[in-house]
Amino acid sequence: MTLGVLAVLAMLFVMFAGFWTDWLWYRAVDFSSVFTTTLWTKIGLFFVFGLLMALAVGVNVWLAHRLRPPLSAMSLEQQSLDRYRMSIAPYKKWMLVGVTAVIGLISGASAAGQWRTWLLWINGVSFGEKDPQFGKDVSFYAFDLPWYRFLLGFGFAAVVLSLIAAALVHYLYGGLRVTSPGARATGAATGHLSVLLGLFVALKAVAYWLDRYGLAVKSSDFKAAGNWTGLRYVDANAYLPAKTILFCIAVICALLFFATLWRRTWQLPVIGFGLMVLSAILIGGLYPAIVQKFQVDPNEQAKEAPYVEQNLKATKKAYGIDDAQVTEYSGKAETEDRTELRGEVAKAASIRLLDPNIVSPTFQQLQQMKGYYAFPQNLDVDRYKDADGNTKDTVIGLRELNLNGIPKNNWINDHFRYTHGFGVVAAEGTTADGEGRPVFTESDLPSKGDLVKNKYEQRIYYGERTEQYSIVGGPQKEIDYSDDDGEKTTSFSGKGGVDLSNPVNRAAYAVAFGEPQILYSGAIGEGSQVLYNRTPKDRVEAVAPWLTIDGDAYPAVVDGKIQWIVDAYTTSNGYPYSSRTTLGDTTADSLTAENQQRAVVAQENQVNYIRNSVKATVDAYDGTVKLYEWDTKDPVLKTWMKSFPGTVEPRSDISEELMDHLRYPQDLFKVQRELLTRYHVDNANTFLSGSQVWQVPDDPTNKSGESVPAYYLSMRMPDQEQQAFSLTTTFTPNNRDNLSAFMAVNAEADADDYGKIRVLKLPASTTVSGPKQVQSQFNSEQDIAESIRLLRGGDSEVEYGNLLTVPLDGGLLYVEPVYVRGGGLKYPLLRKVLVTYGGATAFEDTLGEALDKIFGAEGEQPPGEQPEKPTEPPTGGNAVEEALKDAQKAFDDGQAALKEGDWEAYGKAQAELEKALEAMEKADAEAGAGKNADKDPGGSAGSEDAAKDEKDEKDEKDGGKKPAEQAADRS
Repeated sequence: MTLGVLAVLAMLFVMFAGFWTDWLWYRAVDFSSVFTTTLWTKIGLFFVFGLLMALAVGVNVWLAHRLRPPLSAMSLEQQSLDRYRMSIAPYKKWMLVGVTAVIGLISGASAAGQWRTWLLWINGVSFGEKDPQFGKDVSFYAFDLPWYRFLLGFGFAAVVLSLIAAALVHYLYGGLRVTSPGARATGAATGHLSVLLGLFVALKAVAYWLDRYGLAVKSSDFKAAGNWTGLRYVDANAYLPAKTILFCIAVICALLFFATLWRRTWQLPVIGFGLMVLSAILIGGLYPAIVQKFQVDPNEQAKEAPYVEQNLKATKKAYGIDDAQVTEYSGKAETEDRTELRGEVAKAASIRLLDPNIVSPTFQQLQQMKGYYAFPQNLDVDRYKDADGNTKDTVIGLRELNLNGIPKNNWINDHFRYTHGFGVVAAEGTTADGEGRPVFTESDLPSKGDLVKNKYEQRIYYGERTEQYSIVGGPQKEIDYSDDDGEKTTSFSGKGGVDLSNPVNRAAYAVAFGEPQILYSGAIGEGSQVLYNRTPKDRVEAVAPWLTIDGDAYPAVVDGKIQWIVDAYTTSNGYPYSSRTTLGDTTADSLTAENQQRAVVAQENQVNYIRNSVKATVDAYDGTVKLYEWDTKDPVLKTWMKSFPGTVEPRSDISEELMDHLRYPQDLFKVQRELLTRYHVDNANTFLSGSQVWQVPDDPTNKSGESVPAYYLSMRMPDQEQQAFSLTTTFTPNNRDNLSAFMAVNAEADADDYGKIRVLKLPASTTVSGPKQVQSQFNSEQDIAESIRLLRGGDSEVEYGNLLTVPLDGGLLYVEPVYVRGGGLKYPLLRKVLVTYGGATAFEDTLGEALDKIFGAEGEQPPGEQPEKPTEPPTGGNAVEEALKDAQKAFDDGQAALKEGDWEAYGKAQAELEKALEAMEKADAEAGAGKNADKDPGGSAGSEDAAKDEKDEKDEKDGGKKPAEQAADRS
C-alpha cells in the first residue's frame, strides 16, 4: 500500500511539475495571460464536451435498461444471456459510471484540442468582404464554419456511441432479438433506437446544408489549374442543387424515423433511408459526373472562366499579391553605346559581394576568438549607416555560445560557467580587402567599430544556437570573455529567467529537465535563475501560439541592445475561392535544405490566407519578448487580439531605430513568388491555357536541386528614383531555363511603398538567359574555365556565391562572387567576380575591373569597393626591417596563443611568420640585385649575376645559411 501511494504521488508530482514550470515561465516573460486564457479555455471545453458526451451515452444506457421487457417475456435466446446479466448486476451502476467517464474523458480531451477553433468563433471579427456565391462574410468561412463542423462531428460521435450502447443494453435485456422467432424488437426498443437513428439522419441533413457552404473552400484537383479551391461549374450547377435536394430528403427521412414512436414499425423509415442513400449515389455522385462529362469537358474554358476569375481575385487578395505591379521589360539594353552605362551601375544597385550564406566560416576563423564561440551557419543582411551617414548593406552575425568548444564538458561548465555568447561582428556587404577577406565594421572582443556609435549590451544569452538551459545569477560566476588582461567573469542581472531559490521550483525543474542535481546542487542559491526556451523562434511561438513564425530570425543593434527580430504571420485555411498552399513546400529553397533552423516552423500547415501581421523582438540579453501589431487591418490578428488582450502592442510603439531595421520577411515573399508563377495573369482563359505558367528556378550555384533563395539587395527598379533595400528573385518558363520575369519587393519598413511587389515581365518572343544558363555560360567560356581550374589547384575548392540580378537600361546585369577555400585555409576568401550583361562576360579580381571590361570603360567604383592605391614597395634595408618587424610580431602572437592553448590562433601566427620570412628573403635578394644594378646598369643579366655573387658571398660569411634562416635567428 505504501509503495502504491508513493507511486501515485510521484505520478501526480510529475504532472504538477509540467504544469507548474509552464506557469512560472509564462509569468517570468510577462505573458501569464496567454497561459491562463489557454488553460481555462481547454479546461472549459474539456468539462463541457466531456460531460455532454458522458450524459448522452449514460442517459441512453439508463433509458435502454429502464425500457427492458419483463423477464417472464424473455425468449430462450435471452435466457442464455442470463448469466451475463447476473454477473454484472451487482456492479452495473459502477460500470455505467466507469464507461461513461472513460468516454467523457476521451471526448473532453479531443474537444480541448479545439481551443483555437473556439476562440476564433467566439471572438471572430468581420472581414468586410463577401463571397460571390452565397454572399456571406469571409469570417463565416474562416471562423464560424470550422466550429460548426466540430459541433457536427461531436454530435455524430455522441449519437453513434449512444446508439451502440443502447443497442447492446437492449439486446442484453431482451429488447432486441437475433435468433428468436417472432418480433425482433420490442416496441420500446424500436421507439428508442428509431429516435437515435432519426437524430443521426437529422445531423446528416445539417451536414448536407453545411456542405453547400463548404464548396466555397473545398479543395479539388483541377487539371487545367492544378490545386484548386472554391466552386467550379460542376459545383455550382450540380453539387450545390444536389446538396439542397439531399438536405430535404434527409429531413423527411428523419421525420419518418421519429414517427415510429407512434407507428411502431420500421417500414417507412427504412424505405426513406434507402431512398436517401440511393439519392446520394445518383444525385450526389452520378449526376455531377454526367454534367462534368457532357457539359463541361467539351467546352471547359467557357464554362469555367467565371469561376476562374473569382479564384484569381480571391487568391490574389488572400495572399496580398493583388497589388503586384507587372510591367513589360525588354530584356535588352536600350543604349547602343555601352560605355555610357558604366556610370549607371552604381546608381542601379549596391551590388553585394559578401554572400552571407558562404562567409560564416570566414567570420568563424577570423572573429571566433575562443573555441566556445560560434556563428550561425547562415549570416544575415541588414542596413547600417557608415561614418559619413550613408546607409549600407551589411552582413551581420552574433558570436554565440558553442558548447562543443568548451575545454571540458561537465554539468557545471555546460550549465553554470559557459552560459552566453559575446558581441556583434559585421562587415561591409559590397567589398572585401586585398586578401579577399571581409572588411569588418564591427569586430574583436569586446566588439568595437563603426557599426554602432553608442555602447550596447554585448552579452548574448538568447540566440539561434542556444538551445540548452543555463542557471545564472547565483553563487557560481560565469565566464564572460578573455582579453590581454586575462579571463573576465560576470553574473546575469536580467529578469528573463525563473527563480530557483524556492525549493518547490527546484524540485519541479529537477523533474521537468530530468536533472536531479538541480534539487541539491550547491551552485544554486539565492538569486539563481534558470534560462530556457532560448531561441528567438521558440520564445515567440510560446508566447503567441496562434502565430506562424518565419524561418529566419535576424539580429540588430537597437536602442542600446542586441534585439532578435522575428517576423510572424496570421494564417487561415478558410478564405473562400483562394487556392491553398503548404508552407513547408513553398518556403523551401537551397538554404533550408542545408539548414533546418531556417525552415518555417509550421512545415505542414496548409493555408489559403496569410499576413505578416506581427513584428516581434527578443532581447538577446534577458529574453524579453515584445509583439508589435504590424498589419493594422488584418481581421485574423484583430480576432486573436480580442482573444488575448494586452499581448500585442500597437504599431505606434515601434521606435524609430527599430523601424530602421525591420524588413520584408523572406518566407512570405517565397509564398507570394510561388503563387505568382500562376497568378500573375488577370485573364481566365490565359490562366486555364497554362501558356504563361512560370517556375522558380533551381539554385545554379549548388547541387541541392532546390529553388534559388530570395536575395536582399539595395537596388533600383526602373520606376524608382533611388535605390531601396529590396528582396529579389527570378522566374523562368515552366520546364525551361531562359528568363521569364524578375521580381522585387521594397523591403524598407519605413518606405511609403513598403511591400510593393514589382514584376518585370520579359517578352516570350525573345530569349534572355536565366540563372542556370548564365552559370553554364560562366563555366563554358574557355578562359574562365581555365582560370577556375587553376583556382582549384591542389586541395583548393571553388565556391560560387549568390548570383545577383540587377535590371539595367532594359537589360539584366548578373553578378556572382567566386570564393576559394584551400591552400591550408579552412575558410573561403573572395578571389574573383563573374559579371555578364547582354552576352558579354567578365571574370576579374574585382567588381570594378569586371564592369570596366563588360562596358569597355572605366567608371565610378561600386559603393564600398575602392581600388587599392599602388604604393612603392619598400626596398633594401627598409624592406628587410619591415619584414623583420612582421616576423617578430607573428612570433610573439604565436607564443601568446601557445600559452592560452588556442591552437587555431597559433596556426595562424605560424602562417604569418612563414609569410614574413619569405618576404624577408625576397627583400634581401632584391636588395642585393639593386646594389649590383647600380654598379652595372648595362643589363639585367649582369645585375642578376652580380646579385647572385653577392648573395653567395653573404651566405659564405654566415656559414652557408639562407636569408630566411638568418632572419629566423635574428627573430
